[in-house]
Amino acid sequence: VQLQASGGGLVQAGGSLRLSCAASGSIFSINTMNWYRQAPGNERVLVATISSDGYTNYADSVKGRFTISRDNRKKTVYLQMNSLKPEDTAVYYCNADIIPYVDYVNRYYWGQGTLVTVSS
Repeated sequence: VQLQASGGGLVQAGGSLRLSCAASGSIFSINTMNWYRQAPGNERVLVATISSDGYTNYADSVKGRFTISRDNRKKTVYLQMNSLKPEDTAVYYCNADIIPYVDYVNRYYWGQGTLVTVSS
């Protein structure tokens, strides 16, 4: 099982980016999917989460600006980021609670991270 994140880049303050994270491998089901971020010198923090039935939750710092969504058929989670600020600069990681066919035991898997840089 692998998670592949994409969509990061350099954007000016006020701009938008859309991150994607696709799961692949022998997957029975995917439960909660999350986006985390880690700014230089800081700990990794939870940004947004979405349950298997679409319930969402956000960190206060991104509420009203970021939207998490998922396409269960494509096994993909998205993070639409609008009104970006320089303080949103970080490496963004996707994370998912996945049950693989190999043993039907759920585990959390991490993507490789994608860098988002917001210039002022």
